[in-house]
Amino acid sequence: MIKKAVWTGAALCVAAVCAMVYALTLFTYRAGAEAYYDYVVALDAGHGGIDGGVVGTTTGVRESDLNLAMAYLIKDKLENCGFRTVMTRTDENGLYGSATGGFKQRDMRRRREIINEAKADMVISVHMNKFSSPSRSGPQVFYDGGSAAGKALADSMQTMLNGFTGNGHSALAGDYYMLKCTSAPSVIVECGFLSNPDDEKKLTDGVYRDSLAEVIVRGALYYMSGAGI
Repeated sequence: MIKKAVWTGAALCVAAVCAMVYALTLFTYRAGAEAYYDYVVALDAGHGGIDGGVVGTTTGVRESDLNLAMAYLIKDKLENCGFRTVMTRTDENGLYGSATGGFKQRDMRRRREIINEAKADMVISVHMNKFSSPSRSGPQVFYDGGSAAGKALADSMQTMLNGFTGNGHSALAGDYYMLKCTSAPSVIVECGFLSNPDDEKKLTDGVYRDSLAEVIVRGALYYMSGAGI
């Protein structure tokens, strides 16, 4: 089914450290779930409705559908750790109302409103990636270059994701609307490349998506542990 990543010695060391950090932080947050129930994580499933995002080169799967599936998995895992969550998009539809001119701007503004109405303490925007070369693979995390907390969250999440996939990506600064909706640490997680056949195969597999969602939650917990939250 899913091909195993080729692990280097360094990657195995990172994975071991990540697993240890996750075990410690998960125990802490579950033990104190009630105390952390006021910590709100906003989950933004990118695209939706007539805006399907990128499309899988092999299966034709729509990014918007995968984004929503991933966001719900992350939501369930965060809530199991005692956090409150809010979803910007809860079904296959966009947030723009009628599909008329300016729909994308309306959609983005509504996402920002939901995040701010919830007084989110963290924002995770879920997307799928695409690149001109099919060789590019693996999850990539973006943050707002003007946010130190956003960079710390992105670095923590990218470390966990690299340990899971065996990639060596670095978190990247990006000038994206969803990273500027709030002063709270915000990241865009591109879960993989739908232009890469192997990534596409993994991302259309429910078992893989569940494991990936768990790693994303580990990244959030790793950040919080380091930030003393």
